[in-house]
Amino acid sequence: MKRQLFALAAVSAAYTLGAAASSAAAAPVWQETGTAYVDSLSSGQGLASRADGSLLYRGLASIPLELRLKGWNHVGDPDIAQGHVFDAYQGPDTATSKMFAVTTPAGKRYTYEHRLDPGEKLNNSFAAVSPDGQWLVGGEWGDQNRLQVFPAPLLNPSTPRTGGTLPQAGQITLDKTVRDIQGCDFVNDTRLLCASDDGSRTLFPEDRPLLQVDLPHALDGGPVTGRVTSLFALPQRSVCTGTFETEGVDYDAARGTLRAEVVQPGVCQIATTVYAYRQP
Repeated sequence: MKRQLFALAAVSAAYTLGAAASSAAAAPVWQETGTAYVDSLSSGQGLASRADGSLLYRGLASIPLELRLKGWNHVGDPDIAQGHVFDAYQGPDTATSKMFAVTTPAGKRYTYEHRLDPGEKLNNSFAAVSPDGQWLVGGEWGDQNRLQVFPAPLLNPSTPRTGGTLPQAGQITLDKTVRDIQGCDFVNDTRLLCASDDGSRTLFPEDRPLLQVDLPHALDGGPVTGRVTSLFALPQRSVCTGTFETEGVDYDAARGTLRAEVVQPGVCQIATTVYAYRQP
């Protein structure tokens, strides 16, 4: 019986890898290398790697009181660029703007508000800074055919030095519809990895897929089209049953480590699992 079970498991694994390969085509392979567990309240919205390899986490409990009192009640998946921490904030359903907060290496925080353009959703799910530090990519909830692009506050010389307004630049138009993107991060100048909380399998074969977005050239402030590929389904492992929630994603370029967060279901939702991957 054990041999039969092992054989069945091997066939299942081969089928899964084959399906992922057919979906991802020539996309790079990522191998899971470990797991960690963090508190969802303080760390379950996203993460970013520092230059020294340590990790910065964000959760609802990490919203500063000053910002919460101003109505910014949700923080998304952060990013770190040139020692600056970029946070994506959104307000209540009646909000007419979204906000990015930038904290300098010296600990000074500046806020940049973007008034919603016609048709723009209020959601501000993540912040991802291009490797050259000039462009900030964000995203909305639901079904989307774009990622938003802004000048990166402070790092892009076109932005105010002490906070202010933030206009959109040329967006990334996606060649496939994506749904419920919770976080993205740059792998290099022309590639992002994005975590989707879509469990429907109607847009991609995978349940809660990790998506790859390839650009024809580095962002330059103009419009560009991104090619979307589904790489694999993010894991859903827990002693509890119910609906998992995909959250933030981070790529540590210096160490070649990819991490993705998945909030556990049911009473286990107090814990978020952080899955780590590397390319062989």
